[in-house]
Amino acid sequence: MIRFFSRPAPLVLALAFCTFIPVLTALVQVFQIPSGTYPEDSARLAVAPMSWFAHVLAGAAFGITGPVQFVRALRHRFGALHRVSGRIFVLSGAILGLSGLSLLAQVTSQRTPLVDIARGLFGLALLIALTLAMAAIRDRDFLRHRAWAIRAYAIGMGLGAVALVFFPIYIITGQPPIGLASDILFVASWALTIVFAEVVIRHSSYSPPRVPT
Repeated sequence: MIRFFSRPAPLVLALAFCTFIPVLTALVQVFQIPSGTYPEDSARLAVAPMSWFAHVLAGAAFGITGPVQFVRALRHRFGALHRVSGRIFVLSGAILGLSGLSLLAQVTSQRTPLVDIARGLFGLALLIALTLAMAAIRDRDFLRHRAWAIRAYAIGMGLGAVALVFFPIYIITGQPPIGLASDILFVASWALTIVFAEVVIRHSSYSPPRVPT
């Protein structure tokens, strides 16, 4: 199973599926925030509208360009397009991480400190992973670059796994799950996404060739 998801096409499909809900939510909020039509349970974020808007806009761009980065045909046949989308991926990821940390500092939390600590650590980890991915590509180490890009995407879009668990509960009850048990599940779902990405990286069957410098 891991070997299957290590291949480029299944990996892209899995990433797209897991991040569909947060990407769709971010795209909706891109229009809701400027018009003030966001749902009541998100109203507390309006105390930091610029950070919130930057966060959802960057999240949408990051979520869309991420799977595209792992399409082998795009890298091989359309190298220039891959580099452009890669720059969007890195820039949007950096904005996603920084705006997330900004929201964490400005907005009153409705969860336990466990979630706030996890969000802070994941935000910092995203910025570090993106930095290491860029350092790897400057060294022409494509395998290491791909690994750190996958890690960055898993960290940045870890809410995809959370959404797959929490969204059905939200639909049924009309309220987001709260309490220590739900917060532990929240953090665990996010962390498992990162663990899964690491397993995929270590079992990857694809090793891109080095380009002579």
